[in-house]
Amino acid sequence: MENRSMFVGLDVHKETIDVSIAEGGRAGEVRHYGVIASDVEPLEKVRRALRAPGRVLHFVYEAGPCGFGIYRHLTGRGEDCVVVSPSMIPKRSGDRVKTDRRDSQMLARLHRAGELRAIYVPDDTDEAMRDLVRAREDAVAVGIQAKYRVKAFLLRQGRRYPGRDGWTLAYRRWLADLSVPSTPQHVALQEYRDTIDETERRLERLTEQLRHLVPTWRWAPVVAALQALRGISFITAVGLVAELGDLRRFRQPRELMAYLGLVPSEHSSGPSVRRGGITKAGNPHVRRLLAEAAWAYQGIPRIGRQHLSRQEALPKVVCDIAWAAQLRLTARFRRLVARGKAKPKVATAVARELTGFIWAIACEVTPAP
Repeated sequence: MENRSMFVGLDVHKETIDVSIAEGGRAGEVRHYGVIASDVEPLEKVRRALRAPGRVLHFVYEAGPCGFGIYRHLTGRGEDCVVVSPSMIPKRSGDRVKTDRRDSQMLARLHRAGELRAIYVPDDTDEAMRDLVRAREDAVAVGIQAKYRVKAFLLRQGRRYPGRDGWTLAYRRWLADLSVPSTPQHVALQEYRDTIDETERRLERLTEQLRHLVPTWRWAPVVAALQALRGISFITAVGLVAELGDLRRFRQPRELMAYLGLVPSEHSSGPSVRRGGITKAGNPHVRRLLAEAAWAYQGIPRIGRQHLSRQEALPKVVCDIAWAAQLRLTARFRRLVARGKAKPKVATAVARELTGFIWAIACEVTPAP
């Protein structure tokens, strides 16, 4: 029986898309089809040209800054399309030639051979929420940089805050009363302060929008359930769910840990076994959120008033998982510190195990319809 499958590799860039096709079957020809503009209309013309009675098209392209518009366009027309991570594409060690044409041919060839693994593609609503979460992260980063610039400016002027160094109310009053020798320096300091004030107002606006929009989101029950865990506030829970999407697609927690790059790297050969730091192969946003949450497990197991209020409306099974996480992770944090491990490394180890409890809770909660 003739194999009527055709595998289409797309090397997507801002302005162009290189298209290559691989005929079905291992011995089928792999050839460069052409270069088109990076737009939906030229891609649709290619799809119609390749479409034939009885032929099944399989499209593939790499995830990148151009987003998932191509994926949604093709799947919306009933075509099979997958998006793959560039870091997970097999590469020949001796291959030193890289062009758009060769990349598209490689994608078509590897997709035909079954060597590519598709990544999770969020739907429009989930991606929109993720964009809002990342906009808030950007505002936080801009605010931190602005505060660093103020402190660098003060250090150049030889000014040091006499009290506890931090952006407390007393520190802000001291900064407002501060005088500098010349007008240009005064203008510079005022602009720095205005930047910080505007960034904080922007951060408040974005946070308020998240609190307003999340209750109508289908993943709102999962966001609420994750807040049962120690160290995971509303903002952290929204960030985790927005970045990871449906956690139930992972068959076991170890898959999620590996997906996030929280498992140790290894370079072993023969009797020699060498393990290094974590692979850092996954989503850096989630990895940062988990590392920050892990520091909350330094103390003793307890449920404070604010934490208790977040658990009141949650199912008992979720609260039980959260309490089991506290008992295990606080003990592990103390035990590793007592063995002389550096606290940042301990926090990473705790973050890895915290991932397992997050997965367990997500599997117990049904998203809203």
